Amino acid sequence: MGDRQKENKGAVLLVAIARVIALLPFRALYVISDLLFPLVYHLVRYRRKMVRKNLLHALPDKNEQEIITLEKAFYHHLCDYFVETVKVLRLSEEEMRQRMHFENPELLNRLMKEGSSCLVCLGHYGNWEWVPSIVLHLMPGVEAGLVYKQLHSTAFDQLFRKIRGRFGSLPIEKRSVLRTLVRKKSEEQTIVVGFLTDQRPPRISDKYWTTFLNQDTPVQTGMEKIARTLSLSVVYLDIERVKRGFYRGRFVTLSTNAALEQEHILTEKYMRLLEETVMRAPANYLWSHNLWKFKKHD
Repeated sequence: MGDRQKENKGAVLLVAIARVIALLPFRALYVISDLLFPLVYHLVRYRRKMVRKNLLHALPDKNEQEIITLEKAFYHHLCDYFVETVKVLRLSEEEMRQRMHFENPELLNRLMKEGSSCLVCLGHYGNWEWVPSIVLHLMPGVEAGLVYKQLHSTAFDQLFRKIRGRFGSLPIEKRSVLRTLVRKKSEEQTIVVGFLTDQRPPRISDKYWTTFLNQDTPVQTGMEKIARTLSLSVVYLDIERVKRGFYRGRFVTLSTNAALEQEHILTEKYMRLLEETVMRAPANYLWSHNLWKFKKHD
């Protein structure tokens, strides 16, 4: 059996386990999360060096013990993220509304009434897989989608597409985002599309450099370019972890017409707001992501 076949069979097995886990109540899920922590942190040591490096560079004012405390808190949150994400498969609309609370969805609905589709930029903070539930708060006739990158494993890709589309949101592969938005505009159909804009851009790509978490950071510019090209509104989603299994989201308007903004202004506004979100409770950010792989003068 080839490595690829083994990998696919392993993925199928993990997906099957995830579907079984989703049947459990939250109390049992968090027991599983607590049991996963020593496995992920101590035994597997999943990306421990990268997480430690990122924390040290981003938070230079923290002493060694504070960094270790944050590091452990991050891994606890990462394990929670896993069980919370698969639980979406079995969550009712009512419970999802209670656990992922949006303070001001009327802001999006007001933009929709004005006939403008909206791009919502957010970061890998809290549980971003619960954000597509915003569709439950939008006025009738408005669609919602979340941009994603297709996963190599077919089994995992299908699982995450089902999770993200659980309540009616449209998973949009990143290569088809512009095409989808142009089609919606021609059909006079408004849509709210979420962008996880803090992913590391490819080495050979258009990128904007800024300072983020005390480091020179490359930022993808696709969201801003699409918004400016199509004269869309842009909103930031500030996420707060209220307690285990409960999150609160608040929308902040960045622009009601991106075509009127100067280049990189929207990206800069987004990065500053995301930085504020992260610094409020750093443990809930995705520190295992290799955002700072490339250097400015590479």
